[in-house]
Amino acid sequence: MSIDSKSNNDAAADGRSRETITGSVDRVTYHNEQNGYTILRLSIPSHRDTVTVTGNFSSVTPGESLRLTGWWTTHPQYGEQFKSIDYSVVRPATIAGIQKYLGSGMIKGVGPVTAKRIVEHFGEQTLDIIETNLARLAEVHGIARKRIDMIQKAWAEQKAVKEVMLFLQSHAVSTHFAVKIFKQYGNDSITVVEKSPYRLASEVYGIGFRTADQIARNLGIAFDATERLEAGLSYVLQAATDEGHCYLPADELIRRASKVLEVEDQERIGSVLEKLLAEGLLVRESLPEPDLDQAEPVDAIFLPPIRQAEKSLAGRIRTLLGVPLNTDSQRVSRWLDRFTAKMGIELSDEQRTAILKASVERVMILTGGPGTGKTTTLKTMVALFVAMNKRVALASPTGRAAQRLSDVAGREARTIHRLLEFDPSVMAFKRNEQSPLDADVIIIDEASMIDILLANSLVKAVPRGSQLILVGDVDQLPSVGPGTVLKDMIASGSVPVARLNQVFRQAAESLIVQNAHRINQGEFPRLVTPGESKSDCYFIEAEDPDEVVELVVKLVSSSLPKSFGYDSRRDIQVLTPMNRGRIGTGNLNQVLQSVLNPPSERKPELTRGSRILRSGDKVIQRVNNYKLEVFNGDVGTIEAIDLEDQMVAVRFADRIVAYDYADILELGHGFCVTVHKSQGSEYPAVVLPLHMQHYLMLSRNLLYTALTRAKKTVVLVGTKKAIGAAMNNTEAGTRFTGLKCEMGS
Repeated sequence: MSIDSKSNNDAAADGRSRETITGSVDRVTYHNEQNGYTILRLSIPSHRDTVTVTGNFSSVTPGESLRLTGWWTTHPQYGEQFKSIDYSVVRPATIAGIQKYLGSGMIKGVGPVTAKRIVEHFGEQTLDIIETNLARLAEVHGIARKRIDMIQKAWAEQKAVKEVMLFLQSHAVSTHFAVKIFKQYGNDSITVVEKSPYRLASEVYGIGFRTADQIARNLGIAFDATERLEAGLSYVLQAATDEGHCYLPADELIRRASKVLEVEDQERIGSVLEKLLAEGLLVRESLPEPDLDQAEPVDAIFLPPIRQAEKSLAGRIRTLLGVPLNTDSQRVSRWLDRFTAKMGIELSDEQRTAILKASVERVMILTGGPGTGKTTTLKTMVALFVAMNKRVALASPTGRAAQRLSDVAGREARTIHRLLEFDPSVMAFKRNEQSPLDADVIIIDEASMIDILLANSLVKAVPRGSQLILVGDVDQLPSVGPGTVLKDMIASGSVPVARLNQVFRQAAESLIVQNAHRINQGEFPRLVTPGESKSDCYFIEAEDPDEVVELVVKLVSSSLPKSFGYDSRRDIQVLTPMNRGRIGTGNLNQVLQSVLNPPSERKPELTRGSRILRSGDKVIQRVNNYKLEVFNGDVGTIEAIDLEDQMVAVRFADRIVAYDYADILELGHGFCVTVHKSQGSEYPAVVLPLHMQHYLMLSRNLLYTALTRAKKTVVLVGTKKAIGAAMNNTEAGTRFTGLKCEMGS
């Protein structure tokens, strides 16, 4: 199995003598899912201790037997290592190897205990029995028919994956991607790859255009083939939506496509673009460029679903606003007087105006920064609508935000996906124009997180005679998905807006609130060091990345719990701008797990690649899973691990979700998450490392968003230079969108 032909050529050029070794994988120390770089420990007969192996591997599991080609090297810090340039998987030859292989979790229904029973019964014949006469597993004590059926299905899937893998390996595709391709297309995998290899770039999580392009080239598709140029243009536009854009200007699209495709003839790419537009596969609109005063309109190129969503959303909002709403404002005002007196609430003029406006408008936006009283306003608003005998539906984009909204309002709140009743069998919402929501008022919190596609689905489900209230802080980071919906709706001037600007006296005493507003206004935050004075917002300066990591761990594990009584896992959240690097989520999660949830005989654990999932771990969902109804950014805790069935039970804010072997891949550790993933959540305490290693991601709204995630305490760790870099970058939130223009027309 050739993994990296370039490495093979380099090795030959070096003139080093190659060696072939065979052994069993003891454990995977590190595995990079993006490029396959792996560090593992291998048991080989010629060495008493396990040896370290480095190289590019697709998906390696403890217990697998490997035949490796490469050479021995000596690392200055870690000693003797074997550098692998080529490998193949071989059947384990020993009883111990077979048992470890079977119990590794590769086959659903077979954990370590069941594997031991099977191997003790069949010995070296085990794999042959499973391959040719699986029914004989009934001879093994404790294996019922149901489990045999489960094993049979899992073994058949493994065989099918291997067939796909062999086909793809002949086209230089790794095992890791073969598994993903099979998960997406099943038995149709080979057909899809042969006929439409570029589909992989947009349809298979983790496979980008370059991988799909390599497969296509190996299948004989020419470098300048129209099919390749079409795929490149579509990929670039899809990648732009992943960055948050709804469109790209035509010249920018062609420039990016030329770079990705490595084709200099931009006229040729432009002619292919015209072909896609003529066929309706892409859409062109003439729009003003965002945030720029320029006379010439932009030739905007959209993916059709995105443009359709913008047009549909704008049209639906206009329809809702056009329906008269008869409200007795004086009666509402008298109710407010009675309610605030009874509850002991003192509303500001801005809050009172916002509540009165909400009672008379079909669609309204409530926005404001920290400390301006959005929570009290929202709570009073809900009480008013209930007093008016209106059916109120509450929702937020994430489960955690929905739980917080529920606590604030004192009534049930759901995620938007649950509110709209997403049906994974057809990948669509049950609630829509034909089957609208059963509510008179729909209130959506954390609305800045909603992308254009979800916003359109939501608005389509609002009954024509109902009200829609969107609540959010427009100065936070925009949605992960395409669009800046809340910002564009406000900027269009066509939707009534209630803005809360006054910071309440008690909130104004908080340095978190003060600094959030300073950041928003472009002023450098006030930095207080621990011990200097009592505060809720601290800064600890550290230049060395390793020192930053040490300080973060110390703060979470001891300093903050001792000083404020916080629970390290439940109350404190580490946020960071990036996934990669020493101060990224990957490394910080590994270090924090070892300190906050170390291994124990009482804590079962599963190994997936280099990631060890342990009972008690804080975890985060990394992609949307509509089948399980868990979504990108949802954070939970591992409640239980079933090693036999390879199942993991995770407790989220509102329920426990069971993950099977395949779905476990979607979980990452959540001791540290990116600032983007933290949107919609609040934590008693936040620890925020900021360093110039994060330079590419540093922005003013990222710093603002991170600070406003903390309810009681925030500690920044890093450099003033990094804070300054974040303050100076105000362009990060600029996106190409057409909603503002569409709503203003």
